[in-house]
Amino acid sequence: MAAAEVSPVAAWESLFRAQVSVMRELAAEFPSSIVSLNEYDVMFNLSLCPGRTLRIKDLGEKVLLTQPSISRLVDRLVARGILEKADDPNDGRGTLVRLTDAGVGVYRQAAVVHAQSITAHMTGHLSPDELAELARLCDKLREGVSGH
Repeated sequence: MAAAEVSPVAAWESLFRAQVSVMRELAAEFPSSIVSLNEYDVMFNLSLCPGRTLRIKDLGEKVLLTQPSISRLVDRLVARGILEKADDPNDGRGTLVRLTDAGVGVYRQAAVVHAQSITAHMTGHLSPDELAELARLCDKLREGVSGH
């Protein structure tokens, strides 16, 4: 039997509503006594970069914050010793942001709690095959939209 026809709008609504529901749960369980969810997002993205360093402009393309909000957040994390800022030696107008060793420790502390929450919610509702299919479909959609 063929799969039921679903409109692109209905599929989008389903994806959007699922994301909102899951994010609300994860945000409620997030270890905000360690860092905020936005701070974690910045640290997560930096942790994936070579040398844990990225231009602040490029960081802005990876997180869901405005440039002024990113600048304020980065300044707060610099004051806490979690990040360091430096002039970009390749472009005097640019600023590099680096996750410090102390920042890696803070990131890992929050990541352990956050990963446990994610795992509980995802494996509680989806089988391993469904998780693999979800990841495949989301990657395919993201790559198609971003043109990569």
